[in-house]
Amino acid sequence: MKFSGKNVLITGASKGIGAAIAKTLAQMGLKVWINYRSNPQSADALKESIEKAGLNAAVIGFDVTDEGAFIDAIKAINESDGGLDYLVNNAGITNDKLAIRMKKSDFESVIDANLTSAFVGSKEALKLMSKKRFGAVVNIASIVGETGNAGQVNYSASKGGMIAMTKSFAQEGVPRGVRFNAVTPGFIATKMTEKLSDEIKESYTAKIPLKRFGQPEDVAQAVAFLLSDHASYITGEVLKVNGGMYM
Repeated sequence: MKFSGKNVLITGASKGIGAAIAKTLAQMGLKVWINYRSNPQSADALKESIEKAGLNAAVIGFDVTDEGAFIDAIKAINESDGGLDYLVNNAGITNDKLAIRMKKSDFESVIDANLTSAFVGSKEALKLMSKKRFGAVVNIASIVGETGNAGQVNYSASKGGMIAMTKSFAQEGVPRGVRFNAVTPGFIATKMTEKLSDEIKESYTAKIPLKRFGQPEDVAQAVAFLLSDHASYITGEVLKVNGGMYM
C-alpha cells in the first residue's frame, strides 16, 4: 500500500490487535509509535522485533485517560518527527456485567478509556494535521457498537459513540485535509478470546458465516487500507471486519 506520511501513533499497541497494527504499518514503511499504559516490557519487545527487521519504531508510554499525558505525547512526537501523519485509537478496556448490576463508575470508566480518550486523541491530532492539510485517523470500534450486547452496556455505548464521533470528526476534518474512519472488529483471536471455553467458542463460531474467528492481522490490514492513499476518497466510513457476522 502507498503512504504519503511518515509516522503513526497507535494507542494500546503493546499487544493483541494493536501490536498487529504496529507490525503491519512498520512493514509498509511507517515509523510506528507504540503506546502502552502499564506493560513497558511488551512494548519494548515489540519495538525490538520491528527494528530487527530493519524497520522503524519508538515506544511512548502514557495513560490515554490522562488528557494532559495524551496531549504531551502528541507534542513529543511532533517535536521528534516534525509532525504526526496518522493516528490509530486502539486502546480500550472492558468491564462486563449486566446493567442492573453495573455501577455508574463501571460505566464511566469504560467510556473514559474507550471513547473520551479517542476524542482527546482525535482532537489533538486534527489540530496538528490541519497545519499540513494532511492526515488520517482510524478508530477501532467494535461489532457490539453496531449490534449491542447483553452484559456490555458500557462497552457497547463506548464503541457506538466512537462510530458516531468518527462520522462527526470526518465532517470537520474534510476542509482541513484530514480523514477519519472506523473499523468494527467482530470476534478476533487474541489472548482475551483464548480464555473462552471451547463450548463458547463453538457457539460464537456457528454464528459467523465464515466459520472462524478473525486474526489480528485481518484488522491490521483493514486499518492500513483506511490510512493509506488507496483510501484517499474514503472518510466517515465504518469498515466491518467480522466474518459476515453483522452485515
